[in-house]
Amino acid sequence: MEYSIQRLDPLWHERPLNRPFYWIHIIGDPVFSIAPRNRLVGGTSRHPGQKQYSASVKCIPYEQHNDGKMSFVKKYFGDKKAEVVLFSSTAIALYGYDQGMMSLVNTNYDYLNTMGISEESPLVGVIVSVYYLGCAVGAVLASYLGDAKGRKPSIFVCLAVTTLGNLLMFIAGLGFSRGALALMFIGRIVMGLGVGGIDAVIPVYSSELNEEGGRGKALAQEFQANIFGLNMAFAINLGVTNALGKTNQWAWRIPIIVMQIYPVLLMSFIYRLPESPRWWIFHDCENDARVSLVEIYGDDEATEKLDELKEAAKEESAVSIGYSDMIFPGGQQFHETMVTVMGQVNQALTGYGAVSVYGAQIFELLGFDVSTAEYLTQGNYISYFFLMTFAWILIDRVGRRFLMVTGAFGIAVCFVILTVMGGLAMNCNKLGIPNMAVSVPGSIALFVATGLFGIGWLAQAWLIPTEIFPSTSRAQGSAISVIVWGLANFTVTLVTPILFNNLNYWIFLVFAVTNLFAGWWTWVYSPETGGRSFEDNQQFFTESKESNTWRVSRVKGGEYRHMPREKEGNGAATEESPLLRRDGA
Repeated sequence: MEYSIQRLDPLWHERPLNRPFYWIHIIGDPVFSIAPRNRLVGGTSRHPGQKQYSASVKCIPYEQHNDGKMSFVKKYFGDKKAEVVLFSSTAIALYGYDQGMMSLVNTNYDYLNTMGISEESPLVGVIVSVYYLGCAVGAVLASYLGDAKGRKPSIFVCLAVTTLGNLLMFIAGLGFSRGALALMFIGRIVMGLGVGGIDAVIPVYSSELNEEGGRGKALAQEFQANIFGLNMAFAINLGVTNALGKTNQWAWRIPIIVMQIYPVLLMSFIYRLPESPRWWIFHDCENDARVSLVEIYGDDEATEKLDELKEAAKEESAVSIGYSDMIFPGGQQFHETMVTVMGQVNQALTGYGAVSVYGAQIFELLGFDVSTAEYLTQGNYISYFFLMTFAWILIDRVGRRFLMVTGAFGIAVCFVILTVMGGLAMNCNKLGIPNMAVSVPGSIALFVATGLFGIGWLAQAWLIPTEIFPSTSRAQGSAISVIVWGLANFTVTLVTPILFNNLNYWIFLVFAVTNLFAGWWTWVYSPETGGRSFEDNQQFFTESKESNTWRVSRVKGGEYRHMPREKEGNGAATEESPLLRRDGA
């Protein structure tokens, strides 16, 4: 008897996690059975609880199956490359949604009354900022879980935690007032645990499945989804606020609960994705690694890729890296860690974390009324989303470093303009200047600064850590990145409302100076990682140690100041050669 084996991913309740499935059709028999691909051995289905078949099994290509409906499924749901990018993008959108969500929640009168605080209270900033502390802790826990149990289980747990934290925020003060503030704090921290974990694991998962010529584009596209989440949250917030008013509790509760769409959707979709074949190999699960490779490449290339990964695992198995080797001076990867740390610190110093959360207040400072300021904030976010397209167009062409340096200096100029326009806006009547004469140029400067941040800094600070660490410490490196990001943004979002209340428009001058520092540090100490394999990027740090300097211009003749002039070597894959080739990257 002969069988026709068809790959399919229906929502079967019998399906175990992490197992791709095939339909086994007994020719001449209408009965169908299901079995995991990696357990089809010698023509026998060994899946527990299934009938044992001992006849020969013939695996035919998907496209050759005579069921037209299956071709439709294959067309829209069979491209694992596209599914990974879509999933990663949606997961990263969680962070953007929170930023857009809290920006108008902070100004809702019922919210402030329920929490028992005033609009000028420092607690407004504390509620926003404790989320980032949760992110820092969540990054460590998710990194450990991602290494121990796999990237997918870690992501799933983080999504579940995010769901819980969001629910706690939603019910804070719902039908009761006592303890509302405490419950909101707890909800923010718990949600931070989940989102921080996602932000730590997703970039690693994505970068492990992309080649050196497409890593930047892939992550930039995913972070464009982050801006989509920001836009979605602010639009919902703005819509319900205009419909219900700032004194209605549902005007701030609805935007919070709508966020559930993201984690619930992702948790229901994650079963379709392959686990990182690198993770399988580094945990001696060769058969499972083959399954993932077949999902990504098909049978023809899977064997070759598996051999490459086995060789890579063999070379790295003797190297053990711990956090002590990364965070203490003299440690084996202290230099890489400092590049990671300063990337996130400098991103926070650009000031955009404050702009995204307190955008409406900035437009009010420029002289617009509350309603106009809120609509301009939405317009700024929409512009931000479309300008982000330039990031994934340019990031693998001109490099991460060039965009970061030019972006920082460009943002500094914009903030200088905002300082001048903000000062004039607050003194328009005294100086006899029309409001629009300063409000419009100031708004344009803010729009440009937002776009420059998206192009130059949004994805890069997350991307570089995934490119400079070896597989044995890549998850830890990403976790450190999220920890620093969390602590830096905790500080910025905590002090921003205080600075607004005390410095007014002079706060923009502070951010102009911090941007100049960010651009200078990046130019001097941050290597260009674009267009190079993981192995090539690690070579920079080896050369730096031998040259006894961290200055990029003095390492290997300044070769890492720019993208590689041409591809060196024969293009053979190494341990650091990522797995997933993105066409047209």
